[in-house]
Amino acid sequence: MNPIRKVAVIVGSLRKESINRKLALAIARLAPAGWQFDSLAIDELPLYNQDHDAAMPAQAAQFKQRVEAADALLFATPEYNRSIPGVLKNALDVGSRPYGKNSFANKPAGVVGASVGAVGTAAAQQHLRNILAYLDVPTLGQPEVFIHFTEGLIGDHGEISRPETEAFLQAWVGRYVAWVDRHAATSRSAP
Repeated sequence: MNPIRKVAVIVGSLRKESINRKLALAIARLAPAGWQFDSLAIDELPLYNQDHDAAMPAQAAQFKQRVEAADALLFATPEYNRSIPGVLKNALDVGSRPYGKNSFANKPAGVVGASVGAVGTAAAQQHLRNILAYLDVPTLGQPEVFIHFTEGLIGDHGEISRPETEAFLQAWVGRYVAWVDRHAATSRSAP
């Protein structure tokens, strides 16, 4: 029997028709039974301000609690000007502060991205991985997911139209599930 895992999903796009939201939904559809994907909204998070560290605004405190309740993380990021969107960086800042109360720490993560551009989201993912390394978030290294998105590739509910894309993402999900399970086993056995 597969263990129940709760995954906090953070999509770095605010668009209603976000292709990265569709990608995250596709991944959730491919996950084993018992895996729960909790999509965390980042559009109403206040801009991080150290003056609020002593009394976090309600949206920020709720966001941090939902991250802390998760067993793992899934980031789906677009690429804006060869980096991550500002709204995603703000979510990382909010979730990792105040100093010593990093809600992301030691949560295994997957990083994926889709773009209409030919190189996918390679630069954005590299920047995101650098930030996550600093935040003590272990990330799955391989395979990398840089989806060149074309019209109709992934539907509004995560259905995938091309069998080769579905097979690739299913293989990634298999590695991600093993990564999260291995991390959970290691965390349980740590003193």
